[in-house]
This record gives sequence, C-alpha cells and structure tokens, in this order.
Amino acid sequence: MFKEEIRIIGFDDGPFVTKEKGTTPLVGIIFRGGKFLDGMLRTDVKVDGLDATEKLIKIINSSRHKQQLKLIMTDGLTFGGFNLIDIKEIHEKTRLPIVVINRKHPDIKKVKDALKMFKDYKKRLEIVNKAGRVKSHTLPNGQKVYYQAVGLTDKETKEIINLSTTHSFIPEPLRVAHIVATAIVKGESKGRA
Repeated sequence: MFKEEIRIIGFDDGPFVTKEKGTTPLVGIIFRGGKFLDGMLRTDVKVDGLDATEKLIKIINSSRHKQQLKLIMTDGLTFGGFNLIDIKEIHEKTRLPIVVINRKHPDIKKVKDALKMFKDYKKRLEIVNKAGRVKSHTLPNGQKVYYQAVGLTDKETKEIINLSTTHSFIPEPLRVAHIVATAIVKGESKGRA
C-alpha cells in the first residue's frame, strides 16, 4: 500500500521535426500522487540519439528532489524519435523503480523493424528487449493503459497507476510533463495530454 502523496517524477519529451538533427526537451514533472505538482526538471536529448538514459539518470541523481522521489514514470520507451531509454540501467543507477506507460499497445515488431536503419541496431534492440513484456491494466474509469516496469510487482504498479491517474486517462505526472514539454517547444500546449 502506497501513500496517497507518493512522490512520482514523470518524463515526456517535446515535439521535434522527424529526421532532423538537433535536440528536444525532456521534461520531468514531480507530483505527489496524482494531486499536487511539486517540482520540475528539464534537460535536452538528441533526436534519434542514444543519450536519454544517461541524461535521465544524471538529472534525477543531481536533483535536490532526489531524496523524496519514490518512482520514475515515462511516456513510452523512446524520446526524441528513437532515443531509447534502458529502464533496467535507470533503475540500477537511480535506485528507483520505473514504470513505462503507453496509451496504446506498442507494436514492438514495428519498433524493431524501424531500428534497423541505425548503425547501432543491435544495441538499440537489446534495450527494447531488456524492457520486458508489455502488460495491460484497466483503470477504474474503464480506460486501458499498457506498461512495463522494473523494481515493482504488477500489483504495486497497478496501484500506483490508479493512484496517480486522477484527471485523465494517463497518470498526472505524464499528462503535465506532456503539456509543459509541448509549450516549451511550440509556445503553448495543444492536443490531448
């Protein structure tokens, strides 16, 4: 059983131009459960690069909020196109459980096929495989979400997803991270979060 105000940091990236070199913001929003915004972290990751794992670990471990954080959430396994995160490495180096959330069941075969365009295909493929099986969870509102998790049981993962999903169909830390990251790039948020 988790406290209602468990400190969760949720990460999402900003929009970017596909196939264009550069960076995109990666925004981390710290929430107490699904109720109160407590803080924000920001870094930039390379579009289609492979620096998101390292950047995420660094920004979390160097944050003054680190001591209060109990969980990391991410919107998917990729940021900035195909900048994959190694959730096992993040868990090991931050000592925090991590939950990857997707609104739709990710098409892993399609992702693996798309990775073939990269010279470091095998390394990227290994990161996808290490993330483990995608599982589903039906929220109390009837909406289904999909997740991968490290450092938590399925029961604990589902409890935290329910606890933090209060105003939408995704957990609040991710919903707000999406809004903020979009506004940083576009000047205002748009679309559903």
